[in-house]
Amino acid sequence: MSNVVSKTTTKLTAVVENLRGRAHWSVVHGLPRVMITRMADKGDLQAKLVLSTSRGDDDLWDLVEEMRAQGPLFKSGMAFLTADHATVREVLTSNDFRTGIPGRTGVVGTIGQALAPHALHPVEPPSLLVTEPPDHTRYRKQVMRVFTMRAVQRLEARTQQIANDLLDQLEAANEVDLVERYCALLPVTVIAEILGVPENERSRVLEFGTAAAPSLDMGLDYRTYREVTDALISFDGWLGEHLESLRRNPGDNLLSQLVALDDGEDGGLSEMELRSTAGLVLAAGFETTVNLLSNGIRLLHDHPEQLARLKADPELWGNAVEEVLRLDPPVLLTGRMAQADTTIAGVPMRSGALVTTLLAGANRDPKVFTDPDVFDVTRENARDHLSFSLGRHHCLGATLARMEGEIGLRTLFERHPELELLPGATRRTTRILRGFETLPARLS
Repeated sequence: MSNVVSKTTTKLTAVVENLRGRAHWSVVHGLPRVMITRMADKGDLQAKLVLSTSRGDDDLWDLVEEMRAQGPLFKSGMAFLTADHATVREVLTSNDFRTGIPGRTGVVGTIGQALAPHALHPVEPPSLLVTEPPDHTRYRKQVMRVFTMRAVQRLEARTQQIANDLLDQLEAANEVDLVERYCALLPVTVIAEILGVPENERSRVLEFGTAAAPSLDMGLDYRTYREVTDALISFDGWLGEHLESLRRNPGDNLLSQLVALDDGEDGGLSEMELRSTAGLVLAAGFETTVNLLSNGIRLLHDHPEQLARLKADPELWGNAVEEVLRLDPPVLLTGRMAQADTTIAGVPMRSGALVTTLLAGANRDPKVFTDPDVFDVTRENARDHLSFSLGRHHCLGATLARMEGEIGLRTLFERHPELELLPGATRRTTRILRGFETLPARLS
């Protein structure tokens, strides 16, 4: 009898969770998805941008220029929008704004949070992406030590060794998918070592990160939503086990240092804060760098004259990475919400107004960059791009990403100067992160 009751209870729980999941999807993704499609049909530029990126289309840049023609800041049906370099800088550094995700604020956001699955989410508190001081300051302080310039310099030799090892494993291969065999494995190996993830667990971390990447987006179809939710729940469970393992057997890594701190006046993190921060650092530590590497490979392959410049002057490799970040950034945009009535670029807006800052558009602002659509590894102000955002939410891992990008790209093209990309490359269909899902190549 008890077995029957137990099975019935399990089935009822599954039914309730399924209904809860469908209700959450409807509020957070289903309704916005319908609205976005209707708005795009009526010509709304931001809605068209969302649909374009979700298809992996490369008509992105035509849309960016249409947006730029509207002025430094204009109102779409979804939010205020800017592709202007100066305006993006102003919004990202202003204390009048905080992080804001369309569909996750106001009444809709409150309902969505009430229905949300029981798992940590990168755009839900206490994630670093959506918290503000004083909590954000405290979380950021805990992880800053591993991303300082000095700490990253200590990782250079190990990163070079990892790149060499990965390419050694490809020596016998002729045709490979560079995303799968190189772009993904290099940064995930580096961040896994930083965070004390055992070698036999790294493939799981890579799977979790890939599956959860669309979690930053809005308007997901139900199938993708379920895949993302399942990945986040699995990742949350795995992360809890990993942190417990580090408590029992601490090592010389960032997470061991974080779990050793008590929650309290010394600035330690609570269990939820620890898991949220650790999860974000782990996933963000390789997802965007995969995009940087794949975008860079495509640009350098398609511009052999720029590769020739790098061969003639290897000191330019660091600047080449900045130019890749400028011209084809791993993160397309970020959102902010006004905390008070304010005026930006001469446009008044009320408290609660959403602003989408198009980082990719600011990076091609002709007022800042001469011939902005041209790939030039010698560009003197390439580093003026905004691909790592600005202000208190400036990317924690910017220094690490730059180092991995330089070593990863330089080593690949030094080892395989005749590398040839093959037909069949596909863009990721994520709407905020931009990179390649597949990048087939012939190495020799």
